[in-house]
Amino acid sequence: MPWREQLVPLQMSRIAVVATSSRWHPVLAAIADSGLLEPDTGEDHAARGPEVDGVSSHAGSEPATDGDLSAETGRVSQTPASARADREIDRVGSAAVEHDGIKALAGWAPTSALDDLAGKVEPLGGGIIELPRPRGVDPPTLLVSGRTNSFRPLVETYATVPYRDIDPTPFAAAAYVLMFGMMFGDLGDGLLLALGAVALRLGWFRRLSMFESAWSMVLALGISAGFFGLLYGEFFGPTGVVPVLWLSPLEEPTALLAAAIGLGAVLLAVSYVLGAVNRWREGGLSFALYAPTGIAGATLFLSLALISGGIYWRESAVWATGLALAVLGLVLSFIGLKVSAGPGGAAVAQASVELFDLVVRLLSNVVSFARIAAFGLTHAALGLVVWNATVALWSGALAILSVLVFVVGRTLSFALEALVAGVQALRLEYYELFSRIFVTEGRPFEPWHVPLATPEEDQ
Repeated sequence: MPWREQLVPLQMSRIAVVATSSRWHPVLAAIADSGLLEPDTGEDHAARGPEVDGVSSHAGSEPATDGDLSAETGRVSQTPASARADREIDRVGSAAVEHDGIKALAGWAPTSALDDLAGKVEPLGGGIIELPRPRGVDPPTLLVSGRTNSFRPLVETYATVPYRDIDPTPFAAAAYVLMFGMMFGDLGDGLLLALGAVALRLGWFRRLSMFESAWSMVLALGISAGFFGLLYGEFFGPTGVVPVLWLSPLEEPTALLAAAIGLGAVLLAVSYVLGAVNRWREGGLSFALYAPTGIAGATLFLSLALISGGIYWRESAVWATGLALAVLGLVLSFIGLKVSAGPGGAAVAQASVELFDLVVRLLSNVVSFARIAAFGLTHAALGLVVWNATVALWSGALAILSVLVFVVGRTLSFALEALVAGVQALRLEYYELFSRIFVTEGRPFEPWHVPLATPEEDQ
């Protein structure tokens, strides 16, 4: 699959499954078994839940079935499980429309799966018809599987990616890994995380089997923490095992603070680009141009960077360009906010207040990334405290106590700081980055799936 297609949800088609009344049940049973169609049953998908009458409504589920499919009637043998499957097929089939002995059921399916669906129903006397997409209705979202799957909960916990938007999972994964590593920079702790990822992958801890799919995410976090540990010269604290390759957080906190804000500025810039592209895909050029999370907001952000850089390097042409862009960004943002607020003087006042809030939040969002440096310093400080206590006790009979202090101290530091770094990186991702990428929420694709056993499988 071309890389561009991996950045957006899979293309969905509006279709109708059709068949004569006499062949309706076997055709519908084949559709149910395929798990490729989300049928329109008049139910609220969110309220429907993952199961209906004991039968899974999500593809990939494997409820127990011990019946077989009759080639003549399409009915499954009446074991308790197959009886439930038959009732589920009849329930969904009741939403079909019928005219002159022909039944049809509309729904959504991945465009790439249409040939597969047609191949399943045509031998049974059915067919697949593509329908025009209803106005004002976006298709459900089905994201492409890829290497960043273990990071997908970062996005799905915040929102379902709208059908027209870009999937931000690769960006979210990279941002989360970088921010976590910068806050949790220690080569020893990173190696422990990497070892934990291997343990998850190999199933060493059965009680943690539910987290096995997250092993690649844990491995990436461990590599990032180890990399920044090398840069900081930290190996289970300032033990001197590795030299400082970049800076020592406790000795150069200002440089670390500047690096954290610089990283935040880069991440915000990327989020504005993604936001502008999403607004364009959602509502066209005008929506992208005037949206505070689109080109208008990106212009304001760029102007802030130019003004700051121009003042710092004393380049009048740079900060003057930044001022011009700031005026342009303010005008575009005000127009967008005014249109959103509606007509009248009250709308002008509302847009003015929202514009002021937009500027204040933009400044606070940039400064908010200083917490990366703050928690990086905290992690280094805890490592120093544990190491100093260990060294102070390392003599004679107290050597055993010294080892105990080191092990207990590093264990507590590891657990506390890993949790804090994980939560803070997630907080920055949700409040500072995703708030620009998303303005609406999509609906996940919920395929109907009733697995049916064949006679061979049943024996």
